[in-house]
Amino acid sequence: MSWISRVRNSLPFVPKRDTPDNLWVKCPGCNEMLFSREYEANLYVCPRCDYHGRIGADTRLAQIMDEGYEVLPDPQIPDDPLRFRDTKRYADRLKQARATNAHCDAFTAAFGAIEGQRAVVGVQDFTFMAGSMGQAVGQAFCDGAARALQEGCGYVVVTAAGGARMQEGILSLMQMPRATVMTRRLREAGLPYIVVLADPTTGGVTASYAMLGDIHVAEPNALIGFAGQRVIQETIREQLPEGFQRSEYLHEHGMVDMVVHRKDLRATLAALLAYLAPAKA
Repeated sequence: MSWISRVRNSLPFVPKRDTPDNLWVKCPGCNEMLFSREYEANLYVCPRCDYHGRIGADTRLAQIMDEGYEVLPDPQIPDDPLRFRDTKRYADRLKQARATNAHCDAFTAAFGAIEGQRAVVGVQDFTFMAGSMGQAVGQAFCDGAARALQEGCGYVVVTAAGGARMQEGILSLMQMPRATVMTRRLREAGLPYIVVLADPTTGGVTASYAMLGDIHVAEPNALIGFAGQRVIQETIREQLPEGFQRSEYLHEHGMVDMVVHRKDLRATLAALLAYLAPAKA
């Protein structure tokens, strides 16, 4: 037996422990490695560079709403109305997205309260097919608005989307006027409609319900726009200013009413709802 074998056999080696893969997360803003629990406790905001990470619907609802809220039923919509196929069948893309998500599509609404102020809150989840707007998203948005009308309370929508869902063609684009009609009904009823613009909010969502709110709140440094910067630059053939299509730039130029840090978002929404709520008879 060699001396290496004798030493190895005589030493009390401790078996290697299994280490979870999710202990650390890399910040997309500053590329620093963050302890996952610290990142989560900080509302998924980087404690070093203040980058606001993208979060799912359930996490967002839990951050904004009081305990005991009611999640509205998912709309019953045909999955693949056009039998669309590109490099993959649309039905397969939906199945893949649902396998990693608790909800059947990219928009989830709930009824409850925000610091005691009754409200319906709708959240768009970018992790579900880039938050794209199809029939299910349009119907879920309209169902949330209808519940707000029924309850006589405000409607708060958190947007995060890449635009219309190309796999549903014209059926996707039809959700823009449908959602617009519901925002008009809320206004006619005197109920507040507040939009929280999260990163990113682009395309047909920006062209419809994302920019029709009574109040527009944005998270810091969120990308907000219709077309991409490269498309705009090639169209107008001019260099765009620094920070173009970011929350702070839009706030400075009057497109956004306020830019609010995530830790202050819940209190801000409660104050807005209290101020805009219809007077009780």
